[in-house]
Amino acid sequence: MQFRQKALAKLQSPDELDTPLRLANSRGWLVLAVVAMLIVGGGVWSVTGSLPRKLSAPGILTHLQGSFTLQSPVSGQVTSVFVDQGSTFPDRTPLFSVQTSSGQTRIVRAVSAGRVTALLAKIGQVVNTGAALAVVERIDDADDRLVAVLYAVGTSGPIIPVGASVDLIVQSVPEQQFGVLRGRVASVGQFPETRQQITDFLGDDQLGGRFTETGQPLKIVVDLSAAPETESGYQWSSKDGPPFRIDSRTTVVGAIHLAVQRPIDWVVAP
Repeated sequence: MQFRQKALAKLQSPDELDTPLRLANSRGWLVLAVVAMLIVGGGVWSVTGSLPRKLSAPGILTHLQGSFTLQSPVSGQVTSVFVDQGSTFPDRTPLFSVQTSSGQTRIVRAVSAGRVTALLAKIGQVVNTGAALAVVERIDDADDRLVAVLYAVGTSGPIIPVGASVDLIVQSVPEQQFGVLRGRVASVGQFPETRQQITDFLGDDQLGGRFTETGQPLKIVVDLSAAPETESGYQWSSKDGPPFRIDSRTTVVGAIHLAVQRPIDWVVAP
């Protein structure tokens, strides 16, 4: 009974009502200030900051007019090859002769000026009508400038601006030693290309298959930045670039520099 009376008395008169309430010590205020600064700083950065963006796409060095596969117009045996791989020639130049089963010899001529990038037939080989004899790159002059043709995922077109800078890793050039090749986007295709379209342009079905492995891509033409003082004739991220010329039909991987994006756009984007 005595214990109960003491308990009721304590409830009716709580202790330390006049003691000041301490909200936080100095360390707590410091932590709170740091957190507030981080929140404010992050908000400012999300509005005023920028994030660089790149789009990677495989491709090849070639000439603007592309290549084609020279085919035999008749069935028979190849009796002569008049050109070497890498040689250039004017329009209507004889390239092969094919002897038919009737003993008639048919001269196969170039349908345009160009350069042989691959000899697919040799003397003594028996070929059928339509058989591939050579891959010919369309060029008017051996000194015609190269371009890089990249094949990017089809949905990437709207975000790739003409004039965007491009860094190209060239398969035949050690990147760590000589850097990357410089260029700028000259054009972006309006519609995705099929394997057959790519094959017709490059004259190579294997490349057509390679560039369409992940779907139908957009064709992006990249002008290479000229630098006459370098051995290759083009600008590199290193001072001089490689001490040799680069050839067409060399595969590359391009990093296209897209417009910078504000971090807040990631949050408010629809």
